[in-house]
Amino acid sequence: MPCVIPHSLTCLVHIVIPLSVTDHTASPTAHSTASEPSALSEPSATSTAPPAAPLTSTHSMKTRAKSGIFKPKEYAALQRQGTWSLVPPPPSKNIVGCKWVYKLKHNSDGSISRYKARLVAKEFHEQYGVDYEETFSPIVKPPTVRLVLSLAVSLNWPLRQLDVRNAFLHGTLQEEVYMTQPPGYVHPHFPSHVCRLHKSLYGLKQAPRAWFESFTGQLLHLSFTASSTDSFLFIFQDKQVIAYLLLYVDDIVLTSNTLAYLDQLIKSLSSVFELKDLGNLSYFLGLQVTRTSQALYLSQTKYATNLLHKHHMFDTKPAKTPCCPNTRLTHTDGTQLSEPHSYRSLVGALHYLTFTRPDLSFAVHQVCQFKQSPTTTHLAVAKRILRYLNEFEYHALAIAAAELCWLRTLLLDLGVYLPDTPILWCDNVSALAIASNPVFHARTKHIKVDFHFVRERVLCKDLAVKFVSTTDQLADIFTKSLPTTCFLDLQCNLLVLVGPHVIEGG
Repeated sequence: MPCVIPHSLTCLVHIVIPLSVTDHTASPTAHSTASEPSALSEPSATSTAPPAAPLTSTHSMKTRAKSGIFKPKEYAALQRQGTWSLVPPPPSKNIVGCKWVYKLKHNSDGSISRYKARLVAKEFHEQYGVDYEETFSPIVKPPTVRLVLSLAVSLNWPLRQLDVRNAFLHGTLQEEVYMTQPPGYVHPHFPSHVCRLHKSLYGLKQAPRAWFESFTGQLLHLSFTASSTDSFLFIFQDKQVIAYLLLYVDDIVLTSNTLAYLDQLIKSLSSVFELKDLGNLSYFLGLQVTRTSQALYLSQTKYATNLLHKHHMFDTKPAKTPCCPNTRLTHTDGTQLSEPHSYRSLVGALHYLTFTRPDLSFAVHQVCQFKQSPTTTHLAVAKRILRYLNEFEYHALAIAAAELCWLRTLLLDLGVYLPDTPILWCDNVSALAIASNPVFHARTKHIKVDFHFVRERVLCKDLAVKFVSTTDQLADIFTKSLPTTCFLDLQCNLLVLVGPHVIEGG
């Protein structure tokens, strides 16, 4: 049975799942015309109001990310889904506010994919028992994700990824909810009217539940069944075809033993929902996914790097371990923080990082116990975990590179020429990226000299830096205490032969 192997030594690294033996939709125009009024911009059928006038966004724009080209796309999507109808404000009804939220969508490498404007309801205006009853969010469990990915890799099944555009707009509201008109899109003839919501909207407390009910209904129609142990894992089995679907809010991962069925399933779902086929699984829930012929590599390098930058810890001195040995935290340690929100945010982010970094588990568990009343000592311990994430191995990479260059020069003195570029094997993904990618030019002060040296050697073709998994890293025999089996394996790979038979020629 495949297992999840932690990369326990390096920073910003990955988990390896080994292989066992066995807006592409064309957006409508942003504005309605007088001859073709928007159905969503008009009042409901009971109104005797004149036809709608052309709608033009009047909401202020201050940055490129907030330019009008993006907001009309979102508004057009709201229109297509029949999200609301305009009605006079009903008496004695709660009116929920709304606002535009601007967001950058990123690719797996951190580059900007697109700018996005989203209309969000102000959930804090909602009243329990009046505007909503039940709330929950469809989030598949991390162990389920690991297990399904492990099975897919072990069985050599394809892994596909889908993104649902404006997922919450596909959910139908059961409650009677009224909302103010979107800023910048107030109807010129009916400025005092409100939106009677028919579909769920981002920000509503019941929106995730409404979306989940809509999506589940479609999956049941396609003969999927929900797992009894994880309601957000859906299973299809019919004769020789098996398929698994993982749902995390609006992100979907699919795998099946039949590629043709995957294509058919995606086509069926696309006929109901606005889907973006992202192809093979590469970036999911902040996880960077790289698949080879032998394994699936999961990493949170981008997530961890952003976390270090957010808390201004990227240039700090690295720590060799996530926590001090033989140290137990108590509620009386240090002075209580006046503003605990930052601490709670940091601890929550570190907890999510344990998805691929189980070596952080104990340290993170310690700081999680004090989220209610954190102190300065607890914050210092949490920041030590961040320092542990820093790139303490890059210096070792530079030392090895210098030794390799010296040996190459020595060989030239001896009249031995190396036809191929020497390879420096590294089991640290982040250090590997710095050595090979010039965009990391000024990442940290404490590795600046090492950075220039290694980069120069790589550019001059004096050496090449390549990745090797921790399980195959020969250097471990020189740096750590190993179990007997692992030690003997590495010893054999070093071509070290022991025993009397070696001397005797046996």
